[in-house]
Amino acid sequence: MTQRRETQSRSTPAALSRRGKARTPIPVESADIRLIRIFLRVVEAGGLSAAQSELNLALSSISEKISALEARYGLKLCKRGRGGFALTPAGEDFYKEAQRLLGTLDQFSSRVSALGAQMPRSLSIGLVDNTISDPLCPISRAVALFAELAPHVHLEIITLSPGELLREVIGQKVDLAVGSFPRAAMGLDYLSLHDERHNIYCATDHPLFDLPDNQIGIDTIREHRIIARSYWASRDIRVFAIAAPHATVSNMEAEAHLILSGTYLGYLPDHYAAQFGDQLRKIRPDLFSYVAKFQVATRQDWQSRHATRAFIEALQQASNELRRP
Repeated sequence: MTQRRETQSRSTPAALSRRGKARTPIPVESADIRLIRIFLRVVEAGGLSAAQSELNLALSSISEKISALEARYGLKLCKRGRGGFALTPAGEDFYKEAQRLLGTLDQFSSRVSALGAQMPRSLSIGLVDNTISDPLCPISRAVALFAELAPHVHLEIITLSPGELLREVIGQKVDLAVGSFPRAAMGLDYLSLHDERHNIYCATDHPLFDLPDNQIGIDTIREHRIIARSYWASRDIRVFAIAAPHATVSNMEAEAHLILSGTYLGYLPDHYAAQFGDQLRKIRPDLFSYVAKFQVATRQDWQSRHATRAFIEALQQASNELRRP
């Protein structure tokens, strides 16, 4: 009974760390994979000499590679020499973990090969304007991940307002769209990515620029020209309870031009406004600030469309990485 418990303990994945002080994990490099494959062949053949013909290597070369693997991971994996070949307890555990590792790699290779065969020739992505300055925007990182997975898929990226993007997705002219969508269209899936904070801004030449926040209220704002964004419906005029906006824009750059003129007040994402430095000032963030939810919008069959699913998964992975502390 005691002997069985000792054997079971020795074969568990945590056994190596229990035998000695836990060490910093060693990353598995491509060179390590080759050494691990040689080690597995030696174990399965029953020794270095028996594995020579299969590996097509000299006995001394096989011995050197096993020694290199032991040095790499700081483990004595096997006894070899005149007394024959035998795995050490650490070698037995290492062998099992190596089998799991290579099995996982083989499965990954098979899945990626199958995925590549099913990939379409192109993928069309819709994007709202001026997201490049957002440190939480996952587009660039997602493109890198997707290009590695599907290098032969041609990407087309178009920039439109949120409402226009949703129409393009519904009309199957765009496979997916990334943005903040104030009006949700029926029949689409919306997958969360990150938040984007907005504030109302004025420029240096505006009368409110030097007025302290404690002297500015909603009534003060209503006395000045206010910009509305066409894609945000009537939100901007509802906030300030005015009958109509004094200007309407369809993108952030147009709004920035009006604000920088010194004659208009308008909302901008904080990351976009930051590029103008001291030329802009946010007004009463405690009262007027809000968060726009960035999402992926796509048709509900997206999981069966291989390129779309792969890009959305890349977006989610990239977004999680960027939001991680």
